Amino acid sequence: MKSTTYSDKVLEHFKNPRNVGEIEDADGIGRVGNPVCGDLMWIYLKIAKNEKDEEIIEDIKFKTFGCGSAVSTSSMITEMAKGMTLDEAYKITRQNVADELDGLPPIKMHCSNLAADALKAAIDNYRLGTEPEIEIVTSCQLDVRIILGIEDFLGKGVYKEVPADLEEFREKRILIVDSGDESLELALKLTEYTGRVIVVTSAKSVPGNVELRKKLKYSDVKLLQESELIEIKGELDEVEKIVIHDFDEDENYELFVDVVIVLYYRL
Repeated sequence: MKSTTYSDKVLEHFKNPRNVGEIEDADGIGRVGNPVCGDLMWIYLKIAKNEKDEEIIEDIKFKTFGCGSAVSTSSMITEMAKGMTLDEAYKITRQNVADELDGLPPIKMHCSNLAADALKAAIDNYRLGTEPEIEIVTSCQLDVRIILGIEDFLGKGVYKEVPADLEEFREKRILIVDSGDESLELALKLTEYTGRVIVVTSAKSVPGNVELRKKLKYSDVKLLQESELIEIKGELDEVEKIVIHDFDEDENYELFVDVVIVLYYRL
């Protein structure tokens, strides 16, 4: 699917969204925002018990401020979750929602597909009394951002796709650009092969969905927050170092690395 192509299901849910609105006496509320894109969504839950005495989602509504993908994913998840037990609904992932919509453009998969996170936040709010508001930030503008040197080192230390066998990354110094949950899951997996995994992210807080943020906090992954990769350097056809821009300090600095992974980057 091209980055600008939407499925018929996405367009249909955008034009005719289901379960729009709010539940005034909601049992659970979840609000998720991605300040990079400006997308915001609220999920409201009314909980009841079925004949097996299991807690189910009797009613669910949403409000969304964002692009067509944000509206469509919010609409779709309300259809998926209504009538489910809380345990079943909690297992719904971003990928499940995208699959039900017959796919999303990659760039929208990572910055606007937040409905599953909002649903989990609403369930946590009901079950645990947690704050209903969470912030999820991903670097969702990689298709318009320029990284100097990326073409020069593609296949020579720079990866846009990752091989199935990660053994070649063992003991290497790896930088991964945050482009959504897939990149964060990869960073966690690579800690099994090397203790030197860095993720650069524009986020002010730990990025990713609820589960990933918890895992990242207790992992060996080093996060460079409020930062972006602006240049890749090296000699003899090998990556040697990178240039990072720190938004908070408004300055550039260099790091020595062996591998740079930039998923979904368009040359």
